[in-house]
Amino acid sequence: MAYFNRDQNRNRSDDEDDDDDEDIEEAKKRSEELRKKYIEEMRSISKRTVYSSNQAEEVDSDEEEEEDEQDKAYDVDLPKLDEEEEEEEDDDEQIGPSIDFQQNETNSLNTLMPMSHEAVLTHGTKPVSALSVDTNGNRLATGGYDYEVKLYDFSGMDSSLRSYRSFQPCESHHIKCLDFNLAGDGILIVPGSSQAKIVDREGKMVMECVKGDQYIVDMAKTKGHVGMLNDGQWHPKIKHEFMTCSIDGSMRIWDINDRKGHKRIAKTKNSQGKKTETNSCAYSRDGNMIVCGCEDGSVQLWDHRKQFINPTILGRNCHNGGVTNCEFSYDGKIIATRGLDDTLKTWDMRNLKNALASAGDLYNRFPMTNSQFSPSDKLIITGTSTKPDMDSGKLVIFEREGLVKLDEIRITNSSVIRSLWHPKINQIFLSTGNGIVKVFYDMEKSQRGITLCAMKPIKRKSMGTFSVEPQILNPHALPMYKQERVRKLSSIRAKERKDPVKSHRPELPLTGSTGAGGRLASHGSTLSSYIVKNIALQKVSAVREDPREALLRHAKAAEEDPYWIAPAYKQTQPKPIFQSLTSDKDKNNEDDDFINIPWKKLKQDE
Repeated sequence: MAYFNRDQNRNRSDDEDDDDDEDIEEAKKRSEELRKKYIEEMRSISKRTVYSSNQAEEVDSDEEEEEDEQDKAYDVDLPKLDEEEEEEEDDDEQIGPSIDFQQNETNSLNTLMPMSHEAVLTHGTKPVSALSVDTNGNRLATGGYDYEVKLYDFSGMDSSLRSYRSFQPCESHHIKCLDFNLAGDGILIVPGSSQAKIVDREGKMVMECVKGDQYIVDMAKTKGHVGMLNDGQWHPKIKHEFMTCSIDGSMRIWDINDRKGHKRIAKTKNSQGKKTETNSCAYSRDGNMIVCGCEDGSVQLWDHRKQFINPTILGRNCHNGGVTNCEFSYDGKIIATRGLDDTLKTWDMRNLKNALASAGDLYNRFPMTNSQFSPSDKLIITGTSTKPDMDSGKLVIFEREGLVKLDEIRITNSSVIRSLWHPKINQIFLSTGNGIVKVFYDMEKSQRGITLCAMKPIKRKSMGTFSVEPQILNPHALPMYKQERVRKLSSIRAKERKDPVKSHRPELPLTGSTGAGGRLASHGSTLSSYIVKNIALQKVSAVREDPREALLRHAKAAEEDPYWIAPAYKQTQPKPIFQSLTSDKDKNNEDDDFINIPWKKLKQDE
């Protein structure tokens, strides 16, 4: 403690004492000026000093402690005094507040909450039920009751805050949970169906979990879930491992490298030994413990390093309704649970029978409403739903020790469903029931994230943009390489319309009997088209011609110039013999020209 005296005029004979007095006077003036300047700055900067009614009496004392804590930063080293002078100064009256060199552990709400600015991202018109930000805080994924998943890239967006990708991964199933993996290159999508999916950063499908057999009673005998999924999460240390939980009463661990079935399974049971629905699941920060919140109000802890036979730690009747969320603190000692009984509770990880603290009157009508620990591990935030007589959802801020309500902030005229406080970029993301996502940040305390695009101007598109090939002017070029210099765009387009390649004009049909340029004529080149053209379409002569007469027509030419048949019979039959014509009347009489075959003649003679 350093004290200052009112009596500054003391009679000192020695020159050294006079020098000490002057140094003390200058040091006191500097300290007083710096203290006043800091107090004025703190009063102008502070925007939120609203506390609950149960701490209204402590506001004045907290302000004095805060001033004392900050005064030590502006303290200066005073010259050492003699022991007698120190005793005299102790007796004098103290001027101004004392400067405490011991650091005060309690910080104001303004220092811990990045709430000076806000941004609004529009997902759609229906409730946004899923929310996730990657480890580095560069990308955001949102999913809702409209079956869509939207991806946002903070480094590539402008102040319009529009998503760069939108898709429906599970058709008519709304999205219940989204989670980026450790590397940020994979997104776990938990829909309302029984099959979870993995997509990459661009939304392309990587893996789909196997669906189980719904006719098998023992869930350990099936390869996948048989009921609607409720929650899921990636392992915080192992890149290729994630888990999902379902209404079929099981929590399954999957390996992205093994797509045939689940890796491990844990079955949640109620007090009667029957299966109970698993509403939420979460890994601890080190990945050694798994907590499951069930529909019967129980909270069950499983050791990831052991076999999943029975829960390692079991807490019955933790909530009077279903447990919508379980969250581990950063130090791994406390678990915060949110339930449908409108309460928020904190539990010692080693004892789930008695709650450390409980906060009520937190209306909740969404089965995925969660709670989040602050990066400093001193605060817990959660959202509330709108009642019929209430017109807005709120973000409620509690102190971790004792769940003392510090503040509640009106967010929008709809329910606050999901809340996420990113530890690396120090920004708060809230999803609401009217299809928007609000982001709270501080330009001094927050890093990257939404600050990269919040002040970036919107890119404007110029109307009627077109590209023209550059004209190369070469006046001394050969005629075949010269290009016509065109000054008007209309003439360029008119010339392109005449070009069949650039205008994409369809090919005209060929006329005539022959083809050209590799194209066939109208009749084509197939056998059927040839028959139709040359045979079927030929005109049949009206007069029927005798085939014998048609053959004998060429007898004279064959006799004068025998080429085909006559040379073969030149020696055996030099004179050709033809059968004469016979009529029905002469069938009974033998004709002179009739030729009898030798073997037939022998048969007749016998």
